[in-house]
Amino acid sequence: MTRQPFFYDITLRDGNQSLKKPWNLTEKELIFNKLVDFGVQGIEVGFPASSELDFQACRRLAEISTEKTVVSALARTVEKDILRGIEAIAPCKKPRLHTFIAMSPFNMKYVLNKEPHEVRKLAVDAVKFAKEKLPKNGEIEFSIEHFGDCAENIDYVIETLQEVVAAGAHVINLPNTVERERVKNFVNLVEKVYNALPKDIIISVHCHNDLGMATASTVESYFAGATQLECSLNGLGERAGNTNIYEVAVALHNCGVDVPLQLNHIYELALTVSEMAHVKIAELAPLIGPQALAHRSGIHQDGAIKTKDMEKGAYRPIHPTLIGRKDDEKIGFTSQSGKTAVFEIIKDAGYPITMQEAVRITPFVKEAAEKVGELPVRNILDIYFEKIYNIKGDFRLVSFEKLAENVFNLKFFHKDKFFEFDGHGNGPVDACLDALKQAGFPQKLVNYKQSAIDGELFGSGAVAMTVIHFEDKAGNVIVSRAKDESTINANVKAIFNGLNLLSA
Repeated sequence: MTRQPFFYDITLRDGNQSLKKPWNLTEKELIFNKLVDFGVQGIEVGFPASSELDFQACRRLAEISTEKTVVSALARTVEKDILRGIEAIAPCKKPRLHTFIAMSPFNMKYVLNKEPHEVRKLAVDAVKFAKEKLPKNGEIEFSIEHFGDCAENIDYVIETLQEVVAAGAHVINLPNTVERERVKNFVNLVEKVYNALPKDIIISVHCHNDLGMATASTVESYFAGATQLECSLNGLGERAGNTNIYEVAVALHNCGVDVPLQLNHIYELALTVSEMAHVKIAELAPLIGPQALAHRSGIHQDGAIKTKDMEKGAYRPIHPTLIGRKDDEKIGFTSQSGKTAVFEIIKDAGYPITMQEAVRITPFVKEAAEKVGELPVRNILDIYFEKIYNIKGDFRLVSFEKLAENVFNLKFFHKDKFFEFDGHGNGPVDACLDALKQAGFPQKLVNYKQSAIDGELFGSGAVAMTVIHFEDKAGNVIVSRAKDESTINANVKAIFNGLNLLSA
């Protein structure tokens, strides 16, 4: 098959709206730029009519887009939504308005409370209105929400879509909004629509993963005629998530399809998105999970060892380097290695680390490796302990003592100047931040977490680990951590490590 798939990413819309803490504009920009670097051809940036914040975010992403990426905004089949969506994406080079309405018998009756002819009129009128208001280079995507539930009225759906296409739609999206049954039934519906519409119309699919088959539905829909594949990074999305873009891309690649993505970005991208979304990657997640390339069975280990230097492995779907992942059997660090290797080595040694921290210490590890070649794990861990837990800088903690309930005395130096203040707050962290504020060093705390970890890792007894996220003036979030046998000391050390990172 020579037809190239069109990857349309929905992380910033479906994915973001499902997060417990949706991303701010700075975070959305970062994801947007990573998607562009990854090579996706289309990005749905949000639902501008939903809020002023979402409108402004969509507008900003449209402004920084280039001519190689379609930028799309979602809108209901309502004129004010459509106008707001078009306004939001007006600055981009390739604008697309994506409007939708449900057409399944169940939803028309019980959710929309409308007759089929009323729904058809709303769909056609919305597309006509969007075509009238969009610039000449603008595209219209039309979606049938709950298309997967339309088997019993598929003739009505096809007739409606023919009118929608005649009204000006360029892309017809067929979502499996709620996955309820076998893949083949959904793909059969997609194929019926593909055969009934003009071949210059792009057929798209958007599959949710309620039964765990979104990747299969998307891949098989491609072979049934769908060109646009709507996916998200790490499978983020409502309920059980949306189609995972990594799985679809690699599955098509393995089938000989020309996949226009930078597949070697996948692993690092997955780690970054997991950190930003605060959604852990499952141990057994395909391709990117910590155990996805691990072997414990004796038979599997034998086969893996015998084929480890081959492109095709006995017990793995791809060579790990295809997605930018180091082979789990051995990871060595040289001056030619990078942050992902640092992350993997330290994590595999049993120590906590984030990708942000790996990025921070990689230059020091590289510098050491340039002198000796492949760096032993022990040396990497020495740098990790020094640069993560004992950060030098302008701030130096002298003491932090409890005076009374929720009252603590803080003594510290900033450069050569000594400070002493009594801080008040709900616990030592609040009190320390209060004392710093009195001293003229207010900090914005984004997140705080404390846990007990195995002291044997650090050659001592029980150890308290504190992780703190601070936000700097530019809106960037930094991670600092500290360890101590005392929970209070771990808290304050983490704060001062963070201060030194922010002032570096």
